[in-house]
Amino acid sequence: MAKTRISISLEREQAERIRQHAERAGLDVSAYLVHAATRQMAETEAVEAQFAAVDALIAAAEAEAPNARHADAAVPELTERERQEVEAALDLVYGADRSGARSGEAA
Repeated sequence: MAKTRISISLEREQAERIRQHAERAGLDVSAYLVHAATRQMAETEAVEAQFAAVDALIAAAEAEAPNARHADAAVPELTERERQEVEAALDLVYGADRSGARSGEAA
């Protein structure tokens, strides 16, 4: 099988580190870099395969979004109790004065 040469440029320190790692692995630099690249490609392909169904759902939702009807008027107002619950939750997160500091903490 014919081989193809690929030229890369890198800092001298990077080249030395790669050479040292290749030597420790018992490989020449070319074999070491091919092994590293092949491993990275396999990992990337495995991740892409794992998330292919999710990516397809996202793409379908994005394609459908421009055609979706907006029903802003159909959203009911919060009841007083719901509003108080939201305020209490925000107080827990940001503090009662909304400075971001909870009670007992410095602002």
